[in-house]
Amino acid sequence: MIRILLADDNSFITGGLEIILNMEENLEVVGTAKNGEEAFQFCLEHAVDVALVDIRMPVLDGVLATKKITQETDTKVIILTTFDDDAFILEAIQNGAKGYLLKNNDPKKIVNAIHSVMQEQSIIQAEIWDKLRAVNQAKVGLYADLDALELTEREKDIVKAVAKGLSNREIAKLLFISEGTVANNISALLGKLGLSHRTQIAILYFTGSGNGDAE
Repeated sequence: MIRILLADDNSFITGGLEIILNMEENLEVVGTAKNGEEAFQFCLEHAVDVALVDIRMPVLDGVLATKKITQETDTKVIILTTFDDDAFILEAIQNGAKGYLLKNNDPKKIVNAIHSVMQEQSIIQAEIWDKLRAVNQAKVGLYADLDALELTEREKDIVKAVAKGLSNREIAKLLFISEGTVANNISALLGKLGLSHRTQIAILYFTGSGNGDAE
C-alpha cells in the first residue's frame, strides 16, 4: 500500500483527490495539510511514501516544504499545481521534487505518476518540459555542450532522450536497446556527471547546470 499525503490550502482540491486516490486498491491517503509547514510536520511524524504538494500555500510554500521534506524524511514529493512557472520548476527540482504535474490532469495520470516515483523515476509533464526548454533556450541561447562533458555518443543520445521527458521504455524503443540497459546507462550518467536523479540530466541539457540554476 502506497501512503499518500495531500498538501493544498484548497480543501476542494484535497477532498476530491482523496476520494479519487482512495478508490485505487494500492493507494491510501493517510493525511491532508493546508500549508507547507503542516505537510513537513506530518511527514516527520508519520510514514508517508508520496506527498502531493501544491506550490502556493500559506506559512511555508511548496518549494520550501519540498526541501525540508526531502532533506529530513524519506517521503517522495510530487509538485501538483496550476502554476507552471519555470522558476518554480527549477527550484522545486533542485529541492528534491521527483515529479511536477499540473492539477488539470486526468486523475489516472496522477495515479501513474505516483507509481512512477515509487519506482525511482522522475516525472515532469510534457507541457512543462516544453515551457522549461523554451524559457531556458531564450536565456542561454544554446543547449549544454555535450562534447565538453566528454560523453560517448550513446550517453549523448540518453541525455537528449531524458531531456525530452521520455520514459525508460520509450528510450529503449527509440535506441533499440533494453529497458535494463537504459536504466544502467542513466545510473552511470548520474555518477559521471555528479547528479542525484534523472531530472537533473534534463536541467543540465537545458541550462548547462545540473543543479537547476541557469546562468
